[in-house]
Amino acid sequence: MARCGNRLLLAAAVLVSGVSGATAGDAEVNTIQDIFQHLRTCWKPPPASKARPLDITVVVSFNRSGNILGHPRISYESAEASDNDRLQYRIAVMEALQRCTPMPFTDAMAGAAAGRPFAIQFRNRKTSPPTQERRA
Repeated sequence: MARCGNRLLLAAAVLVSGVSGATAGDAEVNTIQDIFQHLRTCWKPPPASKARPLDITVVVSFNRSGNILGHPRISYESAEASDNDRLQYRIAVMEALQRCTPMPFTDAMAGAAAGRPFAIQFRNRKTSPPTQERRA
């Protein structure tokens, strides 16, 4: 099962390697909260016809220029997610990161954020069901 998960993540990560460019407004990112707000403007969950709603968390770091440093890593997915659900949401997460990078850091924030891992939660459910978590 871990092999399948790694292949799904690799397939989704390939999307990040394409041409990227921040399109989520021109506001500069000056605080940690701004990072999360900026990423939320880029989030477009898959339509219900493609995947059931679920929650997903990605750990990502940025360099001083606001580009992704290394490879984003999925650290949590809703336990009830099927392989298709996970793939669709991983693709949506990578597309959101692609739309939002490079992150438009101010000079001060660029120094503070560079290399720091951020766990970004993308939620697409009104409430989380009382099910056991599935760590990716």
